[in-house]
Formats: sequence, C-alpha cells, structure tokens
Amino acid sequence: MKLTIADYPLAEMQGDKISGKRGKALDDITLALVLAGEVTMADLQITPTSLQKQAEISADAGRPTLALNFQRASELVEVPQEVIMSTYELLRPGRARSKAELYDRAAILRDTYKANSIADYIIEAADIYEKRGLFTRRY
Repeated sequence: MKLTIADYPLAEMQGDKISGKRGKALDDITLALVLAGEVTMADLQITPTSLQKQAEISADAGRPTLALNFQRASELVEVPQEVIMSTYELLRPGRARSKAELYDRAAILRDTYKANSIADYIIEAADIYEKRGLFTRRY
C-alpha cells in the first residue's frame, strides 16, 4: 500500500503499522507497559521501514528532496554512530586527503551496510571535491 499525504502524521494515522526494532506496534505501547518495564528503547527506535514510509508521504506531498533525505536516512539506521561521525568528518572540506579516501568510505558503506544511496552521495561529493580542490587541508 502506497502511503500518501493523508497518512501524515504517520504516528497518528498509521500507529498500528509502525513498529520499533522488536516489532511492537506504536499503538501497542502504553504507559502501563512502560511502567511495567515491558517497553525497551528498541521499541522506540526508528526503523528503516518507518523512514521509507515517511519518504513516500514526502514524495506524495511534492517534497522530493525531503523524500530522498528520508530514504538516505533509512539506510543509516543500522550504521554504527562512529562510522557515521567519521564519514561526516571526512566530508568536511579539507579533511579527506584524496578522492580515493572518499571512494573507500563509499565502498564500506555500500558493501558492509548496504547504504547504496549514501555511497552514491559520497562518490558524487568526491568528484566535486576533486574539481574544486577541496582535498587540500584548509587549516
């Protein structure tokens, strides 16, 4: 079923179909279950599926860039925080020493974490950085 702008906000309109990492539906999470210790952080963590649903709604709302960002975010859910932060640091102008360094990071994201659109984004950035001379250390 393709989601539309009528499904926004997703948590309110599709709460029975959204779940955390353990599979518990958002609508099934109650204060009583929280107080009983039956809800964990995994029940509250966003999933790739939820982000992909947000992407569908954004696309239907005529927000293709936002939809693409949600799609990319869905690929990053399972990527460890330290990989995300070190990738961010590499993407800052003057931090990566070469195009190859960014290409290597893209390969890791693609091969290890199946983050294909993120890898494509990094390759695109590497090509632009090379054209603009942004591999030179700035400070």
